[in-house]
Amino acid sequence: MKKIMAVSIFFILYNVVVFYLGWNVYHWLHGAFHVSNPLVFSAIWLYMAYSIILSNINEQFRITKVVSCYWLIVMEYGLLLFPIANLLLWFFPSFHMIWVGYVIFSIFALIIIFGSYMAYSPIIRTKTIQIRKYSNERKKYRIVIASDFHLGILSNKRLLQKFVSRSNAAKPDIVFLVGDIVDDHPYWYKAYQMDEVMKTLKATYGIYGVLGNHEYYGKQIPLFIDEMEKSGVKILQDETICVANTFYVTGREDKTNKDRKSLEQLSKAVDDQFPWIVMDHTPSDLETPVNLGVDVHLSGHTHLGQMWPNQWITRKLFELDYGYLLKKSTHIIVSSGFGFWGPPIRTNSRSEMWVVDVELVD
Repeated sequence: MKKIMAVSIFFILYNVVVFYLGWNVYHWLHGAFHVSNPLVFSAIWLYMAYSIILSNINEQFRITKVVSCYWLIVMEYGLLLFPIANLLLWFFPSFHMIWVGYVIFSIFALIIIFGSYMAYSPIIRTKTIQIRKYSNERKKYRIVIASDFHLGILSNKRLLQKFVSRSNAAKPDIVFLVGDIVDDHPYWYKAYQMDEVMKTLKATYGIYGVLGNHEYYGKQIPLFIDEMEKSGVKILQDETICVANTFYVTGREDKTNKDRKSLEQLSKAVDDQFPWIVMDHTPSDLETPVNLGVDVHLSGHTHLGQMWPNQWITRKLFELDYGYLLKKSTHIIVSSGFGFWGPPIRTNSRSEMWVVDVELVD
């Protein structure tokens, strides 16, 4: 009963927001371009508003999926900008509604242009860390870290190629893909032949990944894991492995899986003499890895909010929502992601990959 009530309240509030945004847009279009068919406008507006639901009916609804992504931009920044415009017109009646509308439209255009650049022009973050552990092989290793590709229609093959090219140029010993590799379902990953690009990713000791919350949302985990295996990516599911008799890697199930193993359970396979690296898509618990002596802890998930001012939320939710932190002897890295979720823009962060040189010292 409570769930039905919550859904009903959300549905009512959502439609109020849809009406408010649509009312503003229609009145501006009517004044600026003499649009005078409210029924046609309403049909188009409702299609946009419910494209999020429609696009999930079938993965192959490509256009509807694209519309749903851009609709989220309209929602977020419409709710920020439209009230300001309404207040300006209320307090300053001399302001002309049409020109205020042009200003708002121009701001939207700038947001999309700037945000698209930040999303599709990834940069490389570099870091050197020191770990007091022994190695059978060398004293220095290079790792590449990336997360949250959300590979699909808009976070596409070309973006993945940028990652592969940059990663291969760094000549890593190992590559870590820290969850949300595909956008829910691996359909477009295969349809757009992104697997052929992923197969060209190189690392001395292999490429390892973990599941993120979106792989769970897609409910196609066996298919996803199979596609990754064919692409040369080993997905670790609540398991700890020893790589090249040199360091341990633990890949955790995402916290979406309520039955995932605890890190304490996964630590039993670890020999303290070698470095221990843990991948956990969501950085919800940093105390446990620190207390267990994890040397490097890798996460993603937060996107650093992706669109301003969402970072205010992520900063409240996570101890570290982005960047690097040395906590006792544990080196913690939370990436904002190489791709993006939903809107193909970033206004509060930039797509990135990390290149980290790990030095083992006595």
